[in-house]
Amino acid sequence: MAKLYFRYGAMNSGKSTALLQAAFNYEERGQHVLLAKPGIDTKGDTAILSRLGVSREVDFTIAPDVSVRTLFAEHVARVRESVGEPVACLLVDEAQFLSGEQVDDLLRIAILDGVPVLAYGIRTDFRTVAFPGSARLLEVAHSLEELKTICRCGRKALFNARLTGGRFVFDGDQVAIDAGDVTYESMCGACYLEQSGGRLG
Repeated sequence: MAKLYFRYGAMNSGKSTALLQAAFNYEERGQHVLLAKPGIDTKGDTAILSRLGVSREVDFTIAPDVSVRTLFAEHVARVRESVGEPVACLLVDEAQFLSGEQVDDLLRIAILDGVPVLAYGIRTDFRTVAFPGSARLLEVAHSLEELKTICRCGRKALFNARLTGGRFVFDGDQVAIDAGDVTYESMCGACYLEQSGGRLG
């Protein structure tokens, strides 16, 4: 049976790089894959960007409140028509931005359509609050894998701290992509609590 995989980690843990490597591995063996990402992720427009400088266009973007399974079926039909082959895997970047229902569609694709789904994303926002897509993936994915990175102090990073104009902030909208001078830093729990004054959530 095909499975839904959730590979998560703090920012800079190599999630997009791992996704692009997985796509390469499938294609090197002559298998066809589909790549997707939520439309809300405007970084890179319609491409998946790795911090290592590797990029690739997605096959489709996922708008809010649309059926991922319907989009997937449309693109599977396109692949079958153009190359006469099935789709071996669906890879989804920035899966934290999906809705719970869209994550349920990923599970349906794996179970009902028999196509493995590899979803990559972060668990929590800059306030340590779970993204809806990540929360649902943690609930229903067959397999969970943490991709690790380190904090400035050398310990394992767990959280994603937000900086605006070089200063840490702990209030604001959950999503801020390409928003002026907003940047993020992956931090361990101790460094995060030090910067936040002990604040969580």
